[in-house]
Amino acid sequence: MSNPLLQEFNTPYGTAPFEQIKNEHYQPAFEQAIKKAKEEIDEITNNSEAPTFENTIKALDFSGHTLSRISSIFFNLNSAETNDEMQKIAQEVSPILTAFSNDVSLNEELFKRVKAIYEQRDSLDLTIEEQTLLEKKYKGFSRNGANLNNDKKEELRKIDTELSKLSLTFGENVLAETQNYELHISNEKDLSGLPEGAIEDAAQTAKDKNKEGWVFTLDFPSYIPFLTYADNRSLRKEMAIAAGKKGFQDNKNNNEKIVLRIVELRCKRAQLLGYKSHAHFVLEERMAESADKVTNFLENMLQKAKPKALEQYNQLKDFARKKDGIEDFQKWDGAYYSEKLKQELFDFDEEILKPYFQLENVINGSFEIAKRLYGLHFKEVNNIEKYHKDVKTYEVTDEKGNFIAVYYADFHPRPGKRNGAWKTGYKSQWILDGENSRPHISIVCNFTKPTASKPSLLTFNEVTTLFHEFGHALHGMLANTTYPSLSGTSVSWDFVELPSQVMENWCFEKEALELFAKHYKTGEIIPIELIQKIKKASNFLEGLQTLRQLSFGLLDMAWHGQSPDSFDSGNVTKSVKEFEKEAFKSTQLYPDVAENCMSTAFSHIFQGGYSAGYYSYKWAEVLDADAFEYFKETGIFNKETATKFKDFVLSQGGTQKPMELYKQFRGHEPKPDALLKRAGLL
Repeated sequence: MSNPLLQEFNTPYGTAPFEQIKNEHYQPAFEQAIKKAKEEIDEITNNSEAPTFENTIKALDFSGHTLSRISSIFFNLNSAETNDEMQKIAQEVSPILTAFSNDVSLNEELFKRVKAIYEQRDSLDLTIEEQTLLEKKYKGFSRNGANLNNDKKEELRKIDTELSKLSLTFGENVLAETQNYELHISNEKDLSGLPEGAIEDAAQTAKDKNKEGWVFTLDFPSYIPFLTYADNRSLRKEMAIAAGKKGFQDNKNNNEKIVLRIVELRCKRAQLLGYKSHAHFVLEERMAESADKVTNFLENMLQKAKPKALEQYNQLKDFARKKDGIEDFQKWDGAYYSEKLKQELFDFDEEILKPYFQLENVINGSFEIAKRLYGLHFKEVNNIEKYHKDVKTYEVTDEKGNFIAVYYADFHPRPGKRNGAWKTGYKSQWILDGENSRPHISIVCNFTKPTASKPSLLTFNEVTTLFHEFGHALHGMLANTTYPSLSGTSVSWDFVELPSQVMENWCFEKEALELFAKHYKTGEIIPIELIQKIKKASNFLEGLQTLRQLSFGLLDMAWHGQSPDSFDSGNVTKSVKEFEKEAFKSTQLYPDVAENCMSTAFSHIFQGGYSAGYYSYKWAEVLDADAFEYFKETGIFNKETATKFKDFVLSQGGTQKPMELYKQFRGHEPKPDALLKRAGLL
């Protein structure tokens, strides 16, 4: 039987042959691809010629191509379209991939060649991009144990293998907990307050599950409207507690020991490599550069946000007391009374916006904005294989008709798809032998589904999420670098959110909204008074929102910024919950909920790549507010400003230090004033 993963992809643009791939293809494909990648590494290592940039650094960057493509297909689908069999394969394959990665980074002969070139770097005539690649390759080895003795190298291997399995299990547990809960309503009175769309969606979910009545789940398009609009307080409480105890229940999906073990192993690994903590290890290679700088940044933002947050929290509590006699204001009241207060203060109900945000129109709006800024054209095509019928596929070209990228978009929740929204890729961009090989980029979201009577109508929050992920996608699509490991979103994690967050700004601008915010029934463009209300309400409770983000950043730094000597995951002396409460002390406003724990479902830091990096969302907000200020000064569709952003940020990937790229675009380092002003905190 031929394995489609091991053949040349004879598909349009060499896209992944999703419809031909079966689960039984993965394991043998990984084995063959690792074998091939090892041969490529051996060829570099055993080269009898003296090491040069070309025969070592460049060769290394272009090695393992087949393995990288198979990995991207498998692990992307394990997030977007998983099943028990795939999860089992992931558990088997992850340690093998980790072992291979360690084989490369701990290969003494290979490191000798890299080191020899690195030591003569000043006498070599290298471009800035080549210098960056050389430095990253050298640091990649030294920061992954190449300078350790054999015993310590062995210890590092064991740690890495265990960590790769633990983060997978963590994610599987969170997904299982999300899918195991449902709120089944049979009494229509319990739907009071809920928007018609949410009720219709819940009726469809019940029907899909062969049940009478209405079913609400922990998937965001179901959960968030329920918490925001349901009048039944006890049911809001039930839903909120169910969401907050994912991974924190006495069952097989409990993540407490996994959290403690991950933290312990990350710290051990960092200390093995000579760093004080995991955060010290991670941040050395970030824009922020040090754990102290990050902590100071978070504390500084906290100082500015907390008074405003406290004022807004008390305003919300008073409002709930006056409106409904609520004396014990709780977390499950927050979204509900925020929405009610917003309606009262701004005469503005988020629900009235939804008819203006039909998914298809918002997609087309994002494309039109990309066309005006960067000259891109998106054409939906049906000749590209999909991993699910919901996926949309596009061919992206520039003004001259040159092929730029393949773009996949996957918008709705379903079983086997994790919550949230993310950008990923199936192939990065590079230049080899004069040919610019273009990328295959994907965004995955969980938006409100169409119902029997309505198309998919997005909340304004979902609109900004789509633009956020589209910003990441543009960063990937417009990549124009020589080396794959420096291409697109392969940048510092505290810089990677700039293109995504800056893109959200267009959702608040009249000139942009009028391109796509049209009533799905009448075609009427969104009225100016609604646009003004969106802008007015955009700062609503921003102090509370900022405090919430800072609390996550501080929790992340608490887990990763110190040595967890008090933790022994076999004999837990301090519970995850207690540790978390301590970390949240400076940001806590709502009463604690004993049954809930954030860390046990904090996928960003325990499953994704944001450990010691969650601060980067706020960090990048400083960059994005400062960058968008420039667009506003020159015009939000100013071609010259957009070209500068494309040339110095979107196309450059990780070819230079991020601050250098930013300064080339903006002319100066970012100033926090623009963010504080936008957030109403100044």
